[in-house]
Amino acid sequence: MTATIEKTGSPAAEPPRELHGPLLEVSELRVLIGPDESPVRPVDGVGFSIAGGETFALLGESGCGKSMTALALLRLLPDGGRIASGEVRFAGRDLLRLTEARMRQVRGGQIAMIFQEPSTSLNPVMTVMSQIGEVLVRHRGLEGAAARAEARRLLESVGIPDAGRRLDDYPFQFSGGMKQRVMIAIALAGEPELLVADEPTTALDVTIQAQVLDLLARLQAERGMGMLLITHDLGVVARMAQRVGVMYAGELVETGNRTDFFRRPLHPYSRKLFAALPTDVQRQRPLAALGGNVPALDRDFVGCRFADRCPEAFDVCRREAPVWEQRDGQAVRCHLYSAGRSAAAIAAATATPAAAAFTHTARRQTPAPLLDVRDLKVHFPVRKGLLRREVGSVKAVDGVSLTLAPGRTLALVGESGCGKTTAGKAILQLVAPSAGEVFLDGVPITGLSRAALRPLRRSFQMVFQDPFASLNPRMRVGQIIEEGMLALDVEPDRQARTRRIDDLLQRVGLTPAMKLRYPHEFSGGQRQRIAIARALAVSPRLLVCDEPTSALDVSVQAQILNLMHELQGEFGLAYLFITHNLGVVSWLAHDVAVMYLGRIVERGPVERVLAAPAHPYTRALLAAVLRIDDEASDVRSAPPGDDLPSPLDPPAGCHFHPRCPHATDICRAQYPGETARGAGQVVRCHWPR
Repeated sequence: MTATIEKTGSPAAEPPRELHGPLLEVSELRVLIGPDESPVRPVDGVGFSIAGGETFALLGESGCGKSMTALALLRLLPDGGRIASGEVRFAGRDLLRLTEARMRQVRGGQIAMIFQEPSTSLNPVMTVMSQIGEVLVRHRGLEGAAARAEARRLLESVGIPDAGRRLDDYPFQFSGGMKQRVMIAIALAGEPELLVADEPTTALDVTIQAQVLDLLARLQAERGMGMLLITHDLGVVARMAQRVGVMYAGELVETGNRTDFFRRPLHPYSRKLFAALPTDVQRQRPLAALGGNVPALDRDFVGCRFADRCPEAFDVCRREAPVWEQRDGQAVRCHLYSAGRSAAAIAAATATPAAAAFTHTARRQTPAPLLDVRDLKVHFPVRKGLLRREVGSVKAVDGVSLTLAPGRTLALVGESGCGKTTAGKAILQLVAPSAGEVFLDGVPITGLSRAALRPLRRSFQMVFQDPFASLNPRMRVGQIIEEGMLALDVEPDRQARTRRIDDLLQRVGLTPAMKLRYPHEFSGGQRQRIAIARALAVSPRLLVCDEPTSALDVSVQAQILNLMHELQGEFGLAYLFITHNLGVVSWLAHDVAVMYLGRIVERGPVERVLAAPAHPYTRALLAAVLRIDDEASDVRSAPPGDDLPSPLDPPAGCHFHPRCPHATDICRAQYPGETARGAGQVVRCHWPR
């Protein structure tokens, strides 16, 4: 496809460029999607540069235009998309003027891209060798044995063990972290000079995220590549970037080097992103969530695009579009920094008041638990052969015990594949347990028939990780919320049900009019609110929340977490919160249980476990968490050295011993018993600290 260049409007001012020649230089890039009469403008006058060996992070909420900017650089826009104006100069050449044949040589060969979701980016019916081989043939002319040898070297370089054998595997045979490494190997096969990484670690657990980021940093240093990193995770930016650009509603609003940006973000939008991060310091205080949403990009903007959501907006913000202002090496597009405003006035306008404590606080633990899980096991049989004989079992959950009181939050944390989600589903009897008991308010619910479980389901509900997949796309929102009420005979009167639906929508921050819309008409955060409203419709006492904020922007995550805290204080809900985000755990949870290969290895009050972890696996999880403070931004993470072993054949003795730096002979021979550490903290380790 040949880029179509349309001259539209007068060029806006750009942030300052580097004096030396950059590897990539983007100038006044504008993208239109849809009909000429009313196009959407996802990229509207964006300009930045990237030097060789440098990482430039593009930061912002979903819908701000980050991914569309990356696709425009490679001329991979969706149907109906076109480049209206601007320049994309790579190594001195304007990519927008190249023919499609020449552009195909650039893609993969000089500029490569790692897409956000490897499961949808990798071809499921082609082996890894075939997919790497395509790049090697096109861009390096390698075939046969030479191509296979190079493909094996690439897999080894990205840390995939037994690379020679795994070349003939298909994508479904790899874990999520391994798939992302395969994507990186494919991207590096053409020996690119610039790597575009679009949310490369979104929804990965902290240890896999740390491994992938360390891998990218090492490969970049070895090859001297430039990198455009697209993310909404401030921790990833702190770990990887040298320079940062903040994007909002199709345009850049702030640029600067990483150190200055994290020490003093200038734009009100940037400061709101920092304030929305959950930390233990903010416990019992609401997160500074951004109200509203990114504005629709199919209209002409008169003033500042952030004005409707900005707490510091004044009259001129709604009348005039701001231009770039310089502040000690940083550039910001904001009227707060316009000429004539004193430093004192800017400081007063940008001061962040401390948030008041929540009106409702979670109730103290009562002697009688609402949920009592005893030695829960879920083993899935593995069958092979013509007669489908059982040859083994996957021990997804292998003896989990926990309790949860009304009005409390228990966080269940661990890497992907450790059995967290299976445990949550087995507790709610959505998956049949192989052994063990589950008591709800003292009543045993394991082994009950579907008919016997039906009246009890009013007491417990689940909020799933992906609201788009869990909401029926053919039903309106009102019908989705009403469905559970009808199934469980919650409210027989139709008018009363309608009033309750309206009340629930308002309670979760939506409007009653939205009940007539379909799920696809909402943002990710709004869909998660609908899923919460659906769960609350039957007045449950227990909510099992499976990674409800893992793929959400930090601002939307703050809205959901504030809502959950308020609902808990108002209704006395108990939450079993399944997550790998330890920042969320420190802010929301009262107690935490750390899970590894189907078993709980450490549990106790959250302030005790996170402040003084006793198990080496817990310490490894905490070490892998990305920090945003200046001192930690350059410190490499310390995740476990290898990937999670298979639950089909867990290691003998302590399951963690192959990855533990402190393992001894007893660790390899015997699974440790429980050791009490005081203050409710319990650990399973032969050598707890």
